[in-house]
Amino acid sequence: MSASQPVFALAGACLGHARRTVLDAVDLAIGQGEFWCVVGPNGSGKTTLLHTLVGLLRPLRGGVRHHPTLATRTALGFVPQRCDLNPALPTTVREFVGLGLVGLGLGRVEAASRVPEALARVDLGPQIDTEYWRLSGGQRQRALLARALARRPATLLADEPTSGLDPRAVEDLLAVLHHMHRQQGLTLVLVTHDLGLAARHASHVALVHEGRVHAGTRSEVLRRDRLERLYGAAVADAFAPLLEGSA
Repeated sequence: MSASQPVFALAGACLGHARRTVLDAVDLAIGQGEFWCVVGPNGSGKTTLLHTLVGLLRPLRGGVRHHPTLATRTALGFVPQRCDLNPALPTTVREFVGLGLVGLGLGRVEAASRVPEALARVDLGPQIDTEYWRLSGGQRQRALLARALARRPATLLADEPTSGLDPRAVEDLLAVLHHMHRQQGLTLVLVTHDLGLAARHASHVALVHEGRVHAGTRSEVLRRDRLERLYGAAVADAFAPLLEGSA
């Protein structure tokens, strides 16, 4: 993948649902190997932005430019906020994670090896033959991530992947993603409401607030003056030491 061409690019785009605008005048370019966090209050449009990038929503105005290597979507991994599996359908963790391989055209041996590999990355190896719905909420969240990782994506988009995880599990999960980011050049786009997570881990941030997206490097976006203006002095004061340390 050429480093000079963005993985995703939006220029002056209007995003939303049907005819309802959620985000307007969106300018965003996500480069290969960057670690982006999309942050903002609940209901601000974070998921709308992610769904537009991944192709689940079409922009109301403008378009999304994808790197040519994403044309077939085989290099793209996506972790939704909630499981899309029918609870009435008996499914093991092995079978659930294997759904991530649909469309890749892998042979049986290769496909069989990808599932335990992905589960080991998220520390779910022993649960491979467990019924999916018998997992805890946090384990189901990790299984969702494993389903995407089984594709061995070059680009991974995840909607609140740390939801339902305790602090130790969050750090373990981020350690996995950081390793893939550093060792394999994985491009990461994570939606989160956690400003602290973005300040500690992201190289770039898209801050979504009141219909606008403020995007750039972590130090450019997570400035004290901007946080005070958008969230109030109390939030800015609480995060100031962390942000100063991450600049």
